Amino acid sequence: MTRPLIGVTTSRRGGWRSYLMHRLALYRAGARSIRLVPGHPLPTEPLHGLVIGGGDDIGAEIYGGKVLPDVRIDPERDKLELGLLKAALPVGLPVLGICRGSQMINVALGGTLHTDIYEVYVQAPKMRTVLPRKTVSVEPLSRLNGILRCNPCLVNALHHQSVDRLGQGLSIAARDESGIVQAIESPSAPFLLGVQWHPELLVWKKPQQRLFAALTEAAREAALPLSTSPLAI
Repeated sequence: MTRPLIGVTTSRRGGWRSYLMHRLALYRAGARSIRLVPGHPLPTEPLHGLVIGGGDDIGAEIYGGKVLPDVRIDPERDKLELGLLKAALPVGLPVLGICRGSQMINVALGGTLHTDIYEVYVQAPKMRTVLPRKTVSVEPLSRLNGILRCNPCLVNALHHQSVDRLGQGLSIAARDESGIVQAIESPSAPFLLGVQWHPELLVWKKPQQRLFAALTEAAREAALPLSTSPLAI
């Protein structure tokens, strides 16, 4: 296999911008990509990996969280991503979650979220930037540490939710200086990793691009691709 096919989930509203950055990062890593959007037909070609991308908040009712006013949600996207993960995780399909996507992996495995991190981590600085201004400490023995090879790392920050209780089989791979979970992973899955930041926007940072290279390599080695044709999503 020369270039495995990676499905990338995005929001319907404005998600094409995010997809273009993912497409560039995956192409540089040696993969092809296809955008997965709620309400659009799923691809007929089997997928060798998934990126669950960033975007709208996850509906609080899915994980028993507090419903906040004035936050943008997309129930159809929630349904799409939960369906994809339900099919992908049991067969060990490589999955990289980014921001919302990391949270969705946690929720799909029975975990919960802090609906608003600033209500819990009251001393945390309110940072929202595409630039690498947040410092995260990576667990030394984690898979993520072996991929990034920078510890601590500087990353961007565009979120106000985070992982609370871990989903089944997951472990914490990184935290920021306020103690907020910044990455999760499965020690037992072939490749299941979620980061709270946006590596696709850090195209000049080699450690961040190594995330896409690691996903691509795992996709090449995947035992079986995922056929989306039988999925009722």
